[in-house]
Amino acid sequence: MSLDPYLQGLVHGQFVDGIIVLFALLIGHSLADHPLQGEYLALYKNRHNAPEPHLARQPTIWPHCLTVHSLIHAGAVWIITTSPFLGFIEFLLHWLIDFAKAERWTNFHVDQLLHVLCKVGFVIAIWQGWVTLPGI
Repeated sequence: MSLDPYLQGLVHGQFVDGIIVLFALLIGHSLADHPLQGEYLALYKNRHNAPEPHLARQPTIWPHCLTVHSLIHAGAVWIITTSPFLGFIEFLLHWLIDFAKAERWTNFHVDQLLHVLCKVGFVIAIWQGWVTLPGI
């Protein structure tokens, strides 16, 4: 199934198509945050979680884990929207939002709300023409 007709509709200002693209982005987020993240990344993307004994000499493993997790999210946004720019923005924002949660500046609920608001922002950016989509 291709999202191209919905992306084209969104580019041309069709609100209902925007809701469908948002739904696809939320599905992508759910997949990337749960089955594609796994226990390993979930634990070790947080710098406050001690590494497993065999990783004890790798105290800085958290940036790698957080980066990989954020790249998975970036890939989902890029695939769904066809925009490498939005994929990159997702990478940066996801990294910062998850880092803030690890630092306890936010909690799980605020973290998830911020991620959803990013997706809403992407849809609005496409709808308003602030971001162009390659091939659409």
